[in-house]
Amino acid sequence: MMCQKLGLIEPLPAIIISFCFLGVMLLKRANLAITLNGTALLLALLALDWTQIPMVIYKTTDLQMDEGRLGASIVLATFGVMLLSQLYKETGLINRLSQSLSKLIKNPKIIMCTLPAVIGLLPVAGGALMSAPLVDSEAEKLGMSAEKKAYVNLWFRHTVFPVYPLSQVLIITAALTSTTVPEIISRQIPVVIVMIIVGYFLGFWKTRKFQTEKIEEPKNNMGSNIGQLLIVFLPILATIVVAVSLGVAGSGLSKQGFDVLIATLVGIVVLILVSRMHLKTFAKPFKSWGIYSVTMAAYGAFFLRNVMNTAGVSQMFQAYATNGNVNTLLLLTLVPAVLGFLMGSPSGGVAISASVMAGLVTFSAATSSLLYMSAYLGYTVAPTHLCFTFTADYFKCPISKVYKYVIPSFLITFAATLLVYFLF
Repeated sequence: MMCQKLGLIEPLPAIIISFCFLGVMLLKRANLAITLNGTALLLALLALDWTQIPMVIYKTTDLQMDEGRLGASIVLATFGVMLLSQLYKETGLINRLSQSLSKLIKNPKIIMCTLPAVIGLLPVAGGALMSAPLVDSEAEKLGMSAEKKAYVNLWFRHTVFPVYPLSQVLIITAALTSTTVPEIISRQIPVVIVMIIVGYFLGFWKTRKFQTEKIEEPKNNMGSNIGQLLIVFLPILATIVVAVSLGVAGSGLSKQGFDVLIATLVGIVVLILVSRMHLKTFAKPFKSWGIYSVTMAAYGAFFLRNVMNTAGVSQMFQAYATNGNVNTLLLLTLVPAVLGFLMGSPSGGVAISASVMAGLVTFSAATSSLLYMSAYLGYTVAPTHLCFTFTADYFKCPISKVYKYVIPSFLITFAATLLVYFLF
């Protein structure tokens, strides 16, 4: 009986204790999968009848229920995207992709903008380090400082994700807010354009002009380079085309996350065919903890939402908002931005924010986009963001010096996000 009572604490103290635990995990920089699942499990132990917990865990991916199918498809899609990324790395196609772009584009500024963004299509841990050497070599032609090199590598790597249909954070955001990825992307295209303009202006302001060397590229070499680029880019292109096509077709697959899952499977098959992959190469990513860690983090996002719903946390906040004076706009911006900043993870910021606000906000494409961009921008400028620390370390410059470019970029992009929210 004592254990039974321990599992029936009121939602408010339970959520306070659970989020204190979350804060400790953030300070310890614990793995995101452990943090999200641990917080969800602690909240379940405190706020639920313990006999309910196995059922909540099962319901998170129960294929007989709409929400369970959504959770299962997103978790599997996350695993597929990570597998695709790792296979790109293991087969060496990511290096061939970078080399092909370098041969086709001669302007160092364009290369420095393009390569981090293209490599950013693959959410590989430490991916910023893959583009850093290429950015460094091109930046030397322009006499750029170390902090500017770091800023360009960091900022342009992250311009693509708000409109990339295979972004895990976008997929999770759409699933948790009952919207679709194409709906969110359509609102974020203007924001990405602003990000690119701001990044180009601040990154290359007062850099010396570069005189393009007039070297005639043989036509057969040019054609060969274009052909090589198309071949190595084909798996990503096929995945994007299938995901977008299924989303636009309105078949209902997007609402349950199956569009990305199907598209990812297509991309993996194309990658296997293009690279003529050996079984040993295909099996190697399955031995890496990283691919399972990210997948379990995706599960943790849905597990936490289900625990909060079952415990009545959303209803509690809804009642508080009705009786009090809660500013919805402030919640949609400040909470996810702070969480993204503290956690160094946009998916963590989105997962917790969406779960807490489920009873306060009627989610639409507009509110979902605002929540996503707030968490994403908070994460992008966070010192806990691994790409940020890796990049600063590679270019041997203090993070504080990079911030003089990052902070203005953050403020302008955030202003553009709010403008799109109010105007459209």
